Amino acid sequence: MKKNLGPAYVAPITVWLCVFFVIPISIIVYYSFLTKGFNGGVVHKFSLDAFRALYNPTIFKITFNTFWVACVSTAVMVALAVPAAYYMARSRHKNFFMLLVIIPFWTNFLIRIYAWMAVLGNNGVVNHALLSMGLIDRHIQFLYNTNAVILVAVYTYLPFAILPLYSTIEKFDFSLVEAARDLGATKLAATLRVLVPNIRGGITTAVLFTFIPAFGNYAIPQIIGGSSSYMLGNVIARELTVTRNWPLASSISLVITALTTLGVLIFMRFNRSASEEARERAQDNAPMSAMPQVSAQSTGTGASE
Repeated sequence: MKKNLGPAYVAPITVWLCVFFVIPISIIVYYSFLTKGFNGGVVHKFSLDAFRALYNPTIFKITFNTFWVACVSTAVMVALAVPAAYYMARSRHKNFFMLLVIIPFWTNFLIRIYAWMAVLGNNGVVNHALLSMGLIDRHIQFLYNTNAVILVAVYTYLPFAILPLYSTIEKFDFSLVEAARDLGATKLAATLRVLVPNIRGGITTAVLFTFIPAFGNYAIPQIIGGSSSYMLGNVIARELTVTRNWPLASSISLVITALTTLGVLIFMRFNRSASEEARERAQDNAPMSAMPQVSAQSTGTGASE
């Protein structure tokens, strides 16, 4: 009689999730309902002061700015990743392009951020080139604004959008696009109505893999951004290290987790509904496409008689 090894296989991932996900989230939830200590930390006394502190215009403004930066960054990354992944999947040198996509991961995350300061700084490469060509007469402030944060975020997280899209597009049967072109569809129509619906799963994964880290970003706005590009991650760090208001930091972290989870669920629900609608449309069109064949067979039978 064979032993049931299912629990043994599941045990490692269960322990991993409990130690690195369930327990930290439980601590955050617990701390968010406690009272701030006089010298920082927490007092183990139930309080809703941390959640009341969230209702102020500054937090609302920072939350909106965080959501805006995350949405714009995600949209730009997906828009760049789709054609890049398509070209990689169709290229004979796909392994070389895959290497180029992975190479940035060989360098430390902070070093890559500081490298952008050497590129976009007042004495950086871009300003020096523009001054040398006589296009400007003084330095342009490229850093310490929202646009710089979006640019560096796109550069940092773009591989997370390219890789799942490449994996999906590589498995796609491109003869379907060619068949659509043979039936009279334009290249754009064939791409939008044949290719895009079939790589919807890769697009969904790319959106999730880029939006979530962009929404909880801390290092990029801290180094590259300015006061106008303050994000929720910076507020959490300030409350933990400067004001030492751990309950408020926990409540903000809880809000970020809730908003991210809600956004993911809504997006996945919308994507699932769109997929089901496309599947039902295909099933409805199947009997109609079979009717000419039936009619042809009936005509041939009648002619033979």
